[in-house]
Amino acid sequence: MQELLERKKGLHRSILIVDDEFVEREMLGAMLSDLYEIKFAENGALALDIIRQNKLTLSLIILDLYMPELDGYSLLKIIRADVELRRIPVIVLTAEKGAEVKSLQLGAADFITKPYDAPDVIRARVGHSIELAEGSIIIHETERDSLTGLFNREFFFEYGKRLDAQNNIPMDAIVLDVNRFHMINELYGRAYGDLILKKIGNSIHEFVCRTGGLAARSGSNTFGIYIPHLDNPNEELAKYIAAINEDMGGQKISVRIGIYSDDGTPKDMEQRFDCARLTCRKLRNSYETTYDFYNAELHVKELHEERLISDMDRALSEKQFKVFYQPKYSITGDKPVITSAEALVRWFHPEFGMVSPGQFISLFENNGLIHKLDRYVWNEAAAQIRLWKEKYGKYIPVSVNVSRVDVFNPKLCEILNDVTGINGLSNDKLLLEITESAYTDNAQQIIDTIQNLRNNGFKIEMDDFGCGYSSLNMLTALPIDALKLDMKFIRNICNDKKDYRLVGIMIEIARLLEVPVIAEGVETKEQMELLKAIGCDIIQGYYFSKPLPADEFEKLIEA
Repeated sequence: MQELLERKKGLHRSILIVDDEFVEREMLGAMLSDLYEIKFAENGALALDIIRQNKLTLSLIILDLYMPELDGYSLLKIIRADVELRRIPVIVLTAEKGAEVKSLQLGAADFITKPYDAPDVIRARVGHSIELAEGSIIIHETERDSLTGLFNREFFFEYGKRLDAQNNIPMDAIVLDVNRFHMINELYGRAYGDLILKKIGNSIHEFVCRTGGLAARSGSNTFGIYIPHLDNPNEELAKYIAAINEDMGGQKISVRIGIYSDDGTPKDMEQRFDCARLTCRKLRNSYETTYDFYNAELHVKELHEERLISDMDRALSEKQFKVFYQPKYSITGDKPVITSAEALVRWFHPEFGMVSPGQFISLFENNGLIHKLDRYVWNEAAAQIRLWKEKYGKYIPVSVNVSRVDVFNPKLCEILNDVTGINGLSNDKLLLEITESAYTDNAQQIIDTIQNLRNNGFKIEMDDFGCGYSSLNMLTALPIDALKLDMKFIRNICNDKKDYRLVGIMIEIARLLEVPVIAEGVETKEQMELLKAIGCDIIQGYYFSKPLPADEFEKLIEA
């Protein structure tokens, strides 16, 4: 027992005894000094100074309630209201039963009755209060984020589920994310980034105190808020965003906020936060503090997109993607003649049926998976060119799409050489379509890449010409073999003089560059004849044929 006492004394636990009676201070000090380091204060004002100076080392405060200058009740209220001081347990000294109840209601850990006639009981109460407080601190540090003081993710969801089970009331889920937080750390340093997170954590704490509920720091710069359903969410969020801006003191920090507002649909806490997180993610490109509310259609679309992404590799291995071919006709002679085709991919999903390219092409482009699909199409198209040569004794070149992701791949030329080499083709039989807008990403790098491809015998078609942002000056430097006009200009060429004149100007540009012009999206004889009259070279569109599977395309070859 003595060894245990010595070990406890070696931990340097410190106690502050606050009493205006000298004798009583000394009596308590004598009872406890063999176990603890003792500090004394004769009134509440002096005690508050000592507490603030020693807030990290004090293990307990023993507080008389009736003192001059600042009484014990007032000091107890100050301690309990201060985030940093409230961790220190307080035992009150009293001889009144009513005072015991009031002090416990104010947050006291225990009480000691005057006069002090049982030293062992006092020592036991002090030790018990300190141990409870230290255990509470350990639990608090485990369940709380050390920087912001909010719950960590695990405890947040645990307490939230308990809250739902006990109350069964509508709850809203809110996810808040700091925009471009990694740039804040890089530009101003991690200490500044931590300060921003701490300020946001404080504002979230105040918001939760006002509205009720729980809050957590659920990621490096992401916060979760779980509150009773708001009938006026726009008003509350406007107040909160104003509070954030005020806390930032004019600093340029923006956040995005996704909200799942309870609509009566049965959902558990995690499902609500999935919805709020999805909504927050949709605001990723915003540069201002903004918020939006979840809707079910958004969720269904997101789930469908995630399913498509997860199914892609299997679809490639099972050849669910089918390459269709749309013919290109030369109209420079008396009679239209097939000169080449464009490879267009279709996805025949075993569950969803035919998935439109509009649903998966941009999706794969945005998440970087498009290079897998492109390579698949290149191989399919090259193999088909070879098969047609073997079957009909002539080459029909096929143009394939080369995405921005592909263009920045340093091994692009090597990959394409492998595709044509495996199929015994010369490189000029696989035509490469690159959209005009791709040239604006890193113009010189793309120009160098394309020049390398042309040096290796590939032909380059600039796709969607007229809808991008290439300057006229830049056009003279672009290494291309054909300009392909965007179909938006063709659609109204017969009815809109501006579109007609624009197409004429673009054809003149092509003449200046000494490259042929391809018009896609041609649907009527009138459009075709008008384009021929102003000097267009090649036509592609439904006027001649929709995109066809390889076996149906062969009927056009045979005809």
